[in-house]
Amino acid sequence: MRPWAAAALAALLAACGPAAQKAQAPAPAPAPTALDCAKGFDVLASEIAAQPDFAQAPSPGEPYRFLNHRSGTPSYVVTLPDAPAHPAILMQRTVGGAMQTTGCRYGDEAAYGQLVAYIEGLRAAR
Repeated sequence: MRPWAAAALAALLAACGPAAQKAQAPAPAPAPTALDCAKGFDVLASEIAAQPDFAQAPSPGEPYRFLNHRSGTPSYVVTLPDAPAHPAILMQRTVGGAMQTTGCRYGDEAAYGQLVAYIEGLRAAR
């Protein structure tokens, strides 16, 4: 083998090695949207719905959209116009091994409290 051919082969193999594969690895997924209630319901609901790796869970008959991350946490509950607590958004996530529910209330306070109790009751029933 000619010396230049050996050098070219070595360079080609190095380009296909682990270092080259590491450079081509996809970027990590962005962190899930935090609940910044100051953004308002419509903006926050749109940001949540646009996140990658989230799927809307079926919820027939419910006035809510349930959006779950493929890993299982976090999950969001976004109210629909016919929900008593509308407009409101809840987020459930695991923190220190325990499920934590936080949210943004833009409507009736009592209805929001009932929504939180209902969603936490669903979790407890699982």
